[in-house]
Amino acid sequence: MRFEANPELAPHHASALFKLMDGPRTPSELAEQERVAAPSMTRTVNCLVERGLASLASNPNDGRSKLVALTDSGRDALEQTVHARDDWMMRRLAGLSEADQEILRAATEVLNRVLDA
Repeated sequence: MRFEANPELAPHHASALFKLMDGPRTPSELAEQERVAAPSMTRTVNCLVERGLASLASNPNDGRSKLVALTDSGRDALEQTVHARDDWMMRRLAGLSEADQEILRAATEVLNRVLDA
């Protein structure tokens, strides 16, 4: 599903941008959250900044680091990604039998209980 969402936004770019929805992060924080090496995240951040999807600013708490923030264009790209993912999933689910859809509803309830535990 990650690859079906938005062909203009690579899955690892979307994932990094989703992390910025709660507020700016340092590249190191993003690397840790994404479980990638710092140089990989630096390349990702640079690409996002070049495309205008994220911005870099000085970190007021640490002059040695930068903060990555989501731009309006980045927010729009994420919104398009969410809608595309939802549409993709709804088309697949619509083709299932009622019995299969019921199985998925029951499985979703079980998974939600696991997450809440």
